[in-house]
Amino acid sequence: MNTDTQNVPTVKCPTCRTAVRWNADSPYRPFCSRRCKLIDLGEWANERYSVAAAEDDSLSDLLER
Repeated sequence: MNTDTQNVPTVKCPTCRTAVRWNADSPYRPFCSRRCKLIDLGEWANERYSVAAAEDDSLSDLLER
C-alpha cells in the first residue's frame, strides 16, 4: 500500500466545492477542472470579486490634478 497517496491533502474547489487532491495529478488546483477555473476568472473579470484595501490618499491627490 502506498502511503504517499493517502497523505495528499485535499481542498474544496472554490467554485463547486468538489474535493480536489493537492498534487501534480490535479493541474487546475485548487479548482477541480478548467471549467471551474474559468468561471472563477470570469467572476474576477466582471468585478464580482474584489480585494479590500485601504484607500491611499497620496494616489487620490494625483488623480484630482
